[in-house]
Amino acid sequence: MRAAVFREMSKPLVVETLPDPEPGPHDIILKVRNCGICGSDLHMTEPTSIMPPPSGTVMGHEFAGEVVAVGKAVTHLWKSGDRVAGFPFICCGDQTPCINFGAGRGSCAKGMSIGLGQSPGGYAEFVKIGASGGFRLPDNVSFREGAMVEPLAVGLHAVDKAKMERGATVVVIGAGPVGLATMLWAKFLGARHVIVSEKAEVRRKMAARFGATDAIDPNQPLTPQVEKIAGRGPEVIFECVGAPGMIGTAMMDAPRFCRIVVAGVCQQPDTIMPLMGIMKEIELQFVLGYRAADFDYVIAMIASDRVDVAHMVTDIVGFDELPAAFEALRHPTHQCKVMLQN
Repeated sequence: MRAAVFREMSKPLVVETLPDPEPGPHDIILKVRNCGICGSDLHMTEPTSIMPPPSGTVMGHEFAGEVVAVGKAVTHLWKSGDRVAGFPFICCGDQTPCINFGAGRGSCAKGMSIGLGQSPGGYAEFVKIGASGGFRLPDNVSFREGAMVEPLAVGLHAVDKAKMERGATVVVIGAGPVGLATMLWAKFLGARHVIVSEKAEVRRKMAARFGATDAIDPNQPLTPQVEKIAGRGPEVIFECVGAPGMIGTAMMDAPRFCRIVVAGVCQQPDTIMPLMGIMKEIELQFVLGYRAADFDYVIAMIASDRVDVAHMVTDIVGFDELPAAFEALRHPTHQCKVMLQN
């Protein structure tokens, strides 16, 4: 099969021919139809990363595809031709379905992540996933929408962990894919004001399509701007950038009793001023990934036309274009979600 392979830091991915994956007893093999490029893939392959992938890694953890092979222990669950959004984690297979799977990513202590250096990911023609990690796509949900389930689940989980009340005023710092997904679910689940803080004009316009009610200037103090819009400061601030200094700045800008939800993935050392959090009694909540139930919910909302995610995909590339498209995303760009299509 063809796959885009990470070989070396500061070098583009290399399209190579690799052996097709074979299913274990509790696995299924997907023909990858679409796979999104995630910011965490970019961060992992930068020289400053503290979690660099091993040379030879096939990344890609936002994928959907069609079942082409089924492990002998799960033939009663899956058949060739089934349409699937893949949960990028393979459980150990001791029990199918996994009794711990619903708790979230990594709950199976003996399992492996997909596309992050343990098991090959979706930048390939085929990918192996665990039978428990296949989520059926209704006929009216496209493979492209199926590949958006994973990043949308990230935003949904962030909003869930925020303990956001209906009518809340929230600020989302950063309007990349995670920020947009967070805005979408914050608005969908009852926030009165969803205010985006974003430098790029093109991303501010994108944010307005995904639930942002207002925008503020990132170069000015946050809370006074929010008070002019909503009459009060934010109850929740979502940090969706993942750059050093962002958490500390959010703590400095936050009003008293604010909850800060950290959804951006910073892979460099960072510092905060604990006294700032103490004096304001700020609640700092870090989030990771999603739960299996989030995948089910996202798929159901797409299938019922409750949410529209098509506009988040700004470019479609094939294998030959993927390495250059991947590198281009390291710099400021008009792109939001770039998708590999087979």
